[in-house]
Amino acid sequence: MPDTLLPDRISACRLCAPRFAATKTRHAPRPVVWFRPGARLLVAGQAPGLRVHESGRPFDDRSGDRLRDWMGVDRETFYDMSRIAVVPMAFCFPGYDAKGSDLPPPPECAQTWHGAVMESLSDLRLRLLIGGHAHRWHLGTRAPVTATVAGWRDHLPDTLPLPHPSWRNTGWLKKNPWFETDLIPVLRTRVREALG
Repeated sequence: MPDTLLPDRISACRLCAPRFAATKTRHAPRPVVWFRPGARLLVAGQAPGLRVHESGRPFDDRSGDRLRDWMGVDRETFYDMSRIAVVPMAFCFPGYDAKGSDLPPPPECAQTWHGAVMESLSDLRLRLLIGGHAHRWHLGTRAPVTATVAGWRDHLPDTLPLPHPSWRNTGWLKKNPWFETDLIPVLRTRVREALG
């Protein structure tokens, strides 16, 4: 039987409060919890950015616009928790380092919550794994992101590894045109099938 209180327990988590207080941003935890049992599609990302931390909605930024375009879905569909679960490797914004770069997701978050979260999502038909942190946790790989994404066919039909849709990765997309010509059409087809 699914743990219906799991989203509430994650929302109340303050495990990383001391860690976040020590970052350049000195922020408090604000878990962005966007999943419910019954979802058919998983978007497994890295961690919320500052804009998502402020809005409380996952991928509520330019990266999200690009991701929804890749998937071929509109905002209404993307934010329908009965259909799509968004489960990053850390539910909270990790903060910035002294140079203003994003800190990695704290491993304690996945260690504490991800087993139970994945157990609660027993109806998944498709997993979209975004970036190296999600690739490592879900696939157990230590391969570079480019190699993992290039091997996307090996993970079909139920999993697709993706790069992060950040606008910082525009150069990566230009260097790897096969991503848009070969993988994106399959991604959109699999998303339609999973949500249908």
